[in-house]
Amino acid sequence: MKLCAAQLGSLKGDVAANVRRHLACIEQAANVGAAVIVFPELSLTGYEPSIARQAALPLCSPHLDPLQAASDRLGIIVAAGLPLPTPNGIQIGMPIFTPSAPRQAYAKQRLHEDELPYFYAGASTSLIQAAQHRIAPAICYESMFMAHAASAKERGADIYLVSVAKTAKGVGEGHAHYPQVARELGLIVLMANCVGPADHFVAAGGSAAWDSEGRLLGCLDPHSEGMLLLDTEAGTASIMPLDAPA
Repeated sequence: MKLCAAQLGSLKGDVAANVRRHLACIEQAANVGAAVIVFPELSLTGYEPSIARQAALPLCSPHLDPLQAASDRLGIIVAAGLPLPTPNGIQIGMPIFTPSAPRQAYAKQRLHEDELPYFYAGASTSLIQAAQHRIAPAICYESMFMAHAASAKERGADIYLVSVAKTAKGVGEGHAHYPQVARELGLIVLMANCVGPADHFVAAGGSAAWDSEGRLLGCLDPHSEGMLLLDTEAGTASIMPLDAPA
């Protein structure tokens, strides 16, 4: 099976423009045979906690219909990023669009202290089924705790799908931690980070893939948009330039 990590810079709060960019990435990923594509944390609005309440959309929003339509038409699972409203507060969500199936969402379970004024933690533990694989979603900060990945492994996951918004320091820490996750738990790890301005920092790319023995298969650079295509059967990852419009 092939999975794709899209390394994007999102336009702050502009869901319509970000959806268009996502659609171009989805099309490109499907054209090279990807069954799953994952985007960075809060990719549809940008990682911008201060505007999350105003930018939040429910999973049923018609603004998201084009993503479901692309999933249906191209036969690809899409894991994007979006603030999701709940009765308890706004969650850092990962809407999941599966071909010809109801929309689902995963929400970040462990929040960084900087996120607590803006977001409410999720409790979902569902896995994504794709071909013979069971994929566990993870969003940024929580993915740096081995217990989160261990719980996914206990529930039968064999792929850890990580969506992040990380600085250069955070990318470095991730590149040290995720191979350990892979080795200790026998999980394939695919991480998608953003690039460019986000909140009060600059995101530093470095989207990457590791096999279940912790070997780095491929990595994008810190500055450029692009896509990383992971082939789980061949145990390889290839870098693709991004065709998405600005």
